[in-house]
Amino acid sequence: MFVKWKFNGTEFFAFDGFSKKLRRSDKFSSANFTSEKDLPKGIASLSILAAQALPGNYTCEVTESNREGEIVVELKISVGNESDCRDRLPCPSGTESDCRDRLPCPSGSWFPSVESVFIILFLFLAIIFSLAQLCVVASKFEIGLGKKVGLIITGSIIIIAGVVGAILLVPDGYTPKNRAGLGLLVVPAVIFLPLQYLLLGIVFENHLSPSAVVLVALKSLGYIIAVVGFALCVSACPPAQGSVVIAGLAIMAFAALISLAYVCIGSNTKDHQPPRKSVEEPLNDAKGVMLE
Repeated sequence: MFVKWKFNGTEFFAFDGFSKKLRRSDKFSSANFTSEKDLPKGIASLSILAAQALPGNYTCEVTESNREGEIVVELKISVGNESDCRDRLPCPSGTESDCRDRLPCPSGSWFPSVESVFIILFLFLAIIFSLAQLCVVASKFEIGLGKKVGLIITGSIIIIAGVVGAILLVPDGYTPKNRAGLGLLVVPAVIFLPLQYLLLGIVFENHLSPSAVVLVALKSLGYIIAVVGFALCVSACPPAQGSVVIAGLAIMAFAALISLAYVCIGSNTKDHQPPRKSVEEPLNDAKGVMLE
């Protein structure tokens, strides 16, 4: 078996299967087979350090007995990816789709634009609905100064984390900043859980109905799903599980919307409850009549 790799038509790597000898160009001194054991299977994938991997067309030629094969792979490197991705150049003797599966991090955004939009959208919907609940509770219920300060700080943390996370996630590339941005969008969302429990507790005087408990549990489930998606995405380029993050945040936003309606209904019920005094006064009058 003979294997040759060329960069823009110029040979830089060659392997003689009979003598087991390798030849490398000085510019690609780090080039090596990903797995020499897979050569008999027709897989001649090549690994190159990111610092030496240049964007362009890489051609792989394989000759075995009377059979020959050739495939061309275009390598694209986005800005900032050199330190994060170890670029692999594939050359299996299969279809071209096999090669695409092994391509390094693509140029452009880490997430597809649509996924980035949905991640940011659902998080901010959850923030808006939660802040709306906070406003309803603050306007219709008496809250101690300590709780007010705590709620204000909590809301501020959520907003700041969401804005900073969105700013870091949007730029192109697969960099520590992008990953930190996704982390700021997902991880601090845990604050929604105790906040939701506290707000419902204030509205219903710490006697949560089963439906209120279900809402808190639903939001907790959404957070767990979002965190699992984050863990699956943070080490992958391109991310394969972006939809999991979106699903988790969407569940949290939906739970926040239902909770907002629940808080509004609960606060209105509280407003329309008849005062106890009007009920007790006739009873007192009746007792007076009986005593006479």
